[in-house]
Amino acid sequence: MHNILGMSDESRADFRALKERESARLAQRFAARDADLFWVRLERYFEDARLPLLELYGDRPDCPEHLSAIFQTVVDASLARPEPLRLLDLEREITRDWFERPNMVGYVCYPQLFAGRLTDVRERIDYLQELGITYLHLMSMLKPRPGKNDGGYAVMDYRAVNPDLGEMADALALANELRERGISLCVDLVLNHTAREHEWAQRAIAGEQEYLDYYHTFPDLSLPDDYEQGLPEIFPDEAPGSFTFCPEMGDTGRWVWTTFYDYQWDLNYANPAVFRDMLDTMFFLVNQGVDILRLDAVPFLWKRMGTNCQNQPEVFLLIQAFRALLRVVAPGVILKAEAIVPPDALLQYVGVKATVGKQCELAYNNQLMVNLWSCLATRNVQLATQASHREPRLLVGAAPLNYVRNHDDIGWAMADEDLEAVGEDPALHREFLNEFYTGRFPGSFARGEFFQFNPATGDARISGTTASLAGLEQAIENQDETAIDLAIRRILLLHSIIMARGGIPLIYMGDETGLLNDTAYLKDPEKAHDSRWMHRPRMDWAKVEQRHDPHSVEGRLFSGLLNLIRARKSSPVLHNFALFQPMWTDNEHVLAFGRRRHDGDLLLLANFHEQPQSVQDDLPGRAGIDGAVQDLLAEDSPVNTADGRIFLDPYQTLWLTAQD
Repeated sequence: MHNILGMSDESRADFRALKERESARLAQRFAARDADLFWVRLERYFEDARLPLLELYGDRPDCPEHLSAIFQTVVDASLARPEPLRLLDLEREITRDWFERPNMVGYVCYPQLFAGRLTDVRERIDYLQELGITYLHLMSMLKPRPGKNDGGYAVMDYRAVNPDLGEMADALALANELRERGISLCVDLVLNHTAREHEWAQRAIAGEQEYLDYYHTFPDLSLPDDYEQGLPEIFPDEAPGSFTFCPEMGDTGRWVWTTFYDYQWDLNYANPAVFRDMLDTMFFLVNQGVDILRLDAVPFLWKRMGTNCQNQPEVFLLIQAFRALLRVVAPGVILKAEAIVPPDALLQYVGVKATVGKQCELAYNNQLMVNLWSCLATRNVQLATQASHREPRLLVGAAPLNYVRNHDDIGWAMADEDLEAVGEDPALHREFLNEFYTGRFPGSFARGEFFQFNPATGDARISGTTASLAGLEQAIENQDETAIDLAIRRILLLHSIIMARGGIPLIYMGDETGLLNDTAYLKDPEKAHDSRWMHRPRMDWAKVEQRHDPHSVEGRLFSGLLNLIRARKSSPVLHNFALFQPMWTDNEHVLAFGRRRHDGDLLLLANFHEQPQSVQDDLPGRAGIDGAVQDLLAEDSPVNTADGRIFLDPYQTLWLTAQD
């Protein structure tokens, strides 16, 4: 086999030795063509896996044994890969941009809240197809601990489905049907921790040294206290501190590292056995038909004294090794980093320098979400424009996930430098947003609640559904038709921007019909402490039934969103691979950005004010559009221009391209 990949001499020698040692044995297990594909892929990604694994574990005397076990795991998973998925792998190796195309539109939900059991989700695929969904993220599908479980993210069995949803066979059937109907399936893989009830943790509690080494445990608080000096508290109200005492462990008990909640035990990735077992878990899930793995809590994987134990260099080595070996077994599968970090740090999760293309293909564009809500409260787009000019561009083969809301809270993670650049005091601006989105600020249209409010510092995050935060709840309560119209316009404005931004837009369950805050969680003692359940209501299928009534709130939202999705899918310029061009306008209420490709250019204009606004009419030319323009969102209506200005209605967006 020719070495065309620039592999180092050491890696090439190791690969050849491995192939000479294993080829005969593997030939007995693989079909001839499958064996050829295995070795071609392994050669392609061998160095991508070998180098980080040696850097992580090469100093251990047992490193060769662990590397051999990891290789065997890769072989076993390759043999277990079902034939339809092998064909899909080949297709996606040819069309590597499959997830970057404009037809990708995502939907995010808890399956039990969306439909019930996984068999019920299958009954709702027609609805998803009507909406135009091609990417479905089913959250926290795997078996959680009973009782409090952080919304399902305290997993006690990675190879079983939540019993409330059904069995793994149901997940496999659902994945197969989604694939047949053109919808890619995304599921969560909680990498940082397991539930206290997981078999590994239970065996650690029982005193088995092998499994004690799977976690970070301490006989006393001397080391934990030193670590705590640099550790932020993730949930200061509910779970202060990062260590929990386990009295059942040994004769005197031990302290266990628990970054999040006391029932979520952090895994010790300094132990290569943990890497191997989590890799095997990845392989198991993707061989059930999962297309995208969301790596939950990935910034926290490595611990280092004197740091905040987030985004450590070893985290990126781990991801690189996971990514490389997954490409050998299932090259049609991609990874999504749940990394809510500043833009500069985000680049590390998709690959930089020597690891270009070797890490996650997808990453959340948290800054866009946060800045859009800031724009809506202030009616001013300068912060979003400033941030867009400074943000790093993702690399070829990687795409952002753009979203209006998700299952989590909104934390005001805009950069202080950007706030100061547009004349805002960072602390005062965040205080204003907290007051505005909890309805405390005079004139606010929003109905939200604090999450993790810290009275000592004033820090807080915000809970609430998109519709309630955008003013629909208040407007309906007041029976104010004008306010209802403005709230609908705000919701569609936000979704219009994420649809036009490139990457993959994500619709959170119920936003398409205007689901409002649900306070029923307060009656459940296991949820009452967590205001995020306010924006995790059950799907209201009675409201969905109104989606075809053009006079209803549901119908106006649903049809408006369908129009956005259809326009997106028909516009090649909205392929993720395009030049993104943020633009200043002469009106602080109007956001502008361009998308430029060889097959066309597009200019988005978005009015964040409840009054009509206008901008200078030279913006299309600056975005590369020559001559007359048309609006892809209203092709039968002329763009409103006069006296050198482009006019926008309240909360209107325009997708301008050259007129046909």
